[in-house]
Amino acid sequence: MNILFLCTGNACRSQMAEGWARALAGDSVVIQSAGIEAHGKNPRAIAVMKEAGIDISQQQSTRVDDSMLEDANLVVTVCGNADEHCPVLPAGTHREHWPLSDPARADGSEEQVMQVFRASRDDIRQRVEALLQRLAGETQA
Repeated sequence: MNILFLCTGNACRSQMAEGWARALAGDSVVIQSAGIEAHGKNPRAIAVMKEAGIDISQQQSTRVDDSMLEDANLVVTVCGNADEHCPVLPAGTHREHWPLSDPARADGSEEQVMQVFRASRDDIRQRVEALLQRLAGETQA
């Protein structure tokens, strides 16, 4: 199984999803993330994931390419822009959309912004856990 998390800039939501999936799926699943564009990594996303014990600092912010799409069994778009601009997928590649709000757009004090990032991190963890459980059930069926 190869899962690709796709976002606009591969800076935040898709990076967190990749981190959670790598930590929770183990070696049985290939996990990648990419963006329609590559915006670099968001330091707040790295910080909140580190608080949860997941180091995403070495992940790369990459732009999606044809080989990533060809290798993926499942593409999960994690924002509306990526969902709307998702490239045409090869036959047999499944697609799922998670309409996640962008924590990088949060405003307020630094603590308020970090709370938005933490809420996003926790939501993404729940979604990744549910996805991996569902995929494990489909594999066993």
